[in-house]
Amino acid sequence: MRILITNDDGIHAPGLAVLERIAKTLSDDIFIVAPESDQSGVSHSLTINDPLRLRKISGRHFAVKGTPTDCVIMGVRRLLDGVKPDLVLSGVNNGQNVAEDLTYSGTVAGALEGANLGLPSIALSQAYGPVGHDEAFWDCAETHAPDLIRKIIAEGIPQGLIINVNFPACRAVEVQGVAVTSQGRRDVQTVTVEERADGRGKAYYWITVARENSTPVHGTDLAALAQNIISVTPLKLDMTDEQALTRFARVLR
Repeated sequence: MRILITNDDGIHAPGLAVLERIAKTLSDDIFIVAPESDQSGVSHSLTINDPLRLRKISGRHFAVKGTPTDCVIMGVRRLLDGVKPDLVLSGVNNGQNVAEDLTYSGTVAGALEGANLGLPSIALSQAYGPVGHDEAFWDCAETHAPDLIRKIIAEGIPQGLIINVNFPACRAVEVQGVAVTSQGRRDVQTVTVEERADGRGKAYYWITVARENSTPVHGTDLAALAQNIISVTPLKLDMTDEQALTRFARVLR
């Protein structure tokens, strides 16, 4: 089985090394094509106004000066010698990708681009503790991902779908199970723009997002992680809302 690995945290991210070790339990035919630098929050963006720079790190490790989407395209169309991968793995992201995070996530987008190219694709993210990014529970993802991926592959991923996997912020031995979930939504999301000044007194700005959820809805990705349960959410490329389609079709004739 040929596996293409990417991420959005960058070629030197610890989660990428974790994912490579996970992939090696499944196959010895692995290619890694990841962004040269951190691309968190770029979503499914594609670089079309600048050239893509490719750097060979070693063996089958490559860095692209671009987005996760660029990396998957570069890997499939340029680096794999015309032999498509059997599986695309994106991650392991340092931080969960659930609820409205999915619209921003470069990790999820890497898998979406794999699906866009007709390839079975899985996004993997590891939630971290209240201290922040430095309190990552990498052993949780590394321990549970191989068996989970095997089961997903055995079941099969339909065309146009990806599987979004999130591991809870706990040690591997503390995981309480696996749940197939729907995409949740937080109660509160506040976006603010903070103004600062550089050394010359000129203004610059940081966008910050405060996210809270006091009552995660049962059956959602948020609820699963809150209970130390691995969340597995099927997502699809087709964003059509069928109910709204029918409703508007009746009035817009």
